[in-house]
Order: sequence, then structure tokens, then C-alpha cells
Amino acid sequence: MMDIKNHWDKVYETKAEHEVSWFQPYPKTSMDFIQLYDLPLSANIIDIGGGDSHFVDALLDKGYRNIYVLDISAAAIEKSKKRLGARASQVHWIVSDITAFVPPVQFDLWHDRAAFHFLSSEEKIYKYVSIAEDAIKKDGYLVLGTFSEQGPTKCSGLDIKQYSEASMSARFEVAFDRIKCITEDHTTPFNTVQNFLFCSFKKK
Repeated sequence: MMDIKNHWDKVYETKAEHEVSWFQPYPKTSMDFIQLYDLPLSANIIDIGGGDSHFVDALLDKGYRNIYVLDISAAAIEKSKKRLGARASQVHWIVSDITAFVPPVQFDLWHDRAAFHFLSSEEKIYKYVSIAEDAIKKDGYLVLGTFSEQGPTKCSGLDIKQYSEASMSARFEVAFDRIKCITEDHTTPFNTVQNFLFCSFKKK
């Protein structure tokens, strides 16, 4: 776990936000999913592997008041805090490996763009799913974005696990009903294209 933490700290300490492949100036797909659910502004929302993503900025801009951002890298979170300035105090920041996360509240929405696919062992995948099952309220939502079967096999020098609609759904089918899945091409800052799969689920 420490090796992975050190890896991500080094990435965020040495690269600007536009020097990492996952950078988005505005997380349009994620925000489109948010709009579908018509969540109250008091909803508990968590961004898993949020790092220095601009998802938190977009949520604050919409007026959401109970936002949590989790990342294994303290360096990533510090970058987000610096970018947000005074608004950073409106966010709950959590430095943790997701597989060791103890949720402080139950969530109305659990969002993860490109964290889950770094879990390659069955043990870690099982832990992630189990934590999500317990952390999300009944009738709450899960939005998950991973590389598709047409996407990369590595990211940031690490192996990832690709998913199809069927394989992702199978991981969560015990406690969740699938709402819909989409694929999209993400153009990186280096003008390469990565194919993502996004699936949304509702807690039974």
C-alpha cells in the first residue's frame, strides 16, 4: 500500500494537472449523470480517487454543500485545496486507500472516475464493492468510470483492469440495479484517445 501511495504522491508532486492523461477541465459526463438524479443540494456526495480532479469544483459551482473527496495521495488533495482557495474549507478531504476506507456518513452519490480500474486483485475488488455497498444509502447512486475493453491496459505506469458493461454490472449486481452504461472517448492533453465505460447504479 505504501508503494502505491508513494507512486501517486510522486505523480502529483512532479506533474502539472495538464501533464496527466486523465485531466479534464470540466467533467461533463460525470455532471450529466448528476443531473439525471436531481439530488438535493444537501446530498452527501463522495468522489473516490478525486485527486486534483475538477469534479469538486463543478459540484461547488452547482451549490452542493456536503462534498467528500477521497484520494490515496495527500499531494493530490493539497493541489486541489490550493486550486480552490477559500472554497476548500467547504469540502471534506480524506487521505486513504479506498480499500481501507471507513465511511464517516452514508452517501447519496458515490462517484469514481478511473480509480476502480487500478484494483487488480480479487481481494481488493471485493473490499471496494463491500465498502461501497455499506456506504451508499438505499436508493442512493453509484457512478463508475473505468477503461473499457477498447481502452488502455496501463495508466501512469500501472496495470489496470478493463471492464465491459457485463463484467462491471456483475461486480455490483448483488446490492445494486444498473441504470445505464455509456462509452466515451476521452482525449488526453497529449491528443491520444482513451475509451471509457461509465455505468450508473441504484442501491437496492
